[in-house]
Amino acid sequence: QVQTVESGGGLVQAGGSLRLSCAASGRYAMGWFRQAPGKEREFVAAISWTGVSTYYGESVKGRFTISRDNAKNTVYLQMNSLKPEDTAVYYCAARRDYSSTVFQRKNEYDYWGQGTQVTVSS
Repeated sequence: QVQTVESGGGLVQAGGSLRLSCAASGRYAMGWFRQAPGKEREFVAAISWTGVSTYYGESVKGRFTISRDNAKNTVYLQMNSLKPEDTAVYYCAARRDYSSTVFQRKNEYDYWGQGTQVTVSS
């Protein structure tokens, strides 16, 4: 069973940047989701095992970038131009898949991390 461990969350002012990291050993497609208090867990971004394919939620397109370094077993989420509405717990998820396919539904993922808090102040 793979362990996914997120890091890099914190408090930042609106307009600022943060980079989240997720360590996950093995050949997995990866995704980032977020959940704000009282809301459903929302898709943020996904990347295929090969790194060739990426996909983003509408609310983060043009501001967030997902990438991976398979040599380091790490996936990153670079978040720029942060807004207060980006405040949430961010979760990393992994799915066994060796292809160039990306996945955006929660039930398509096999493993989840504990989450890291991101707070954006106005």
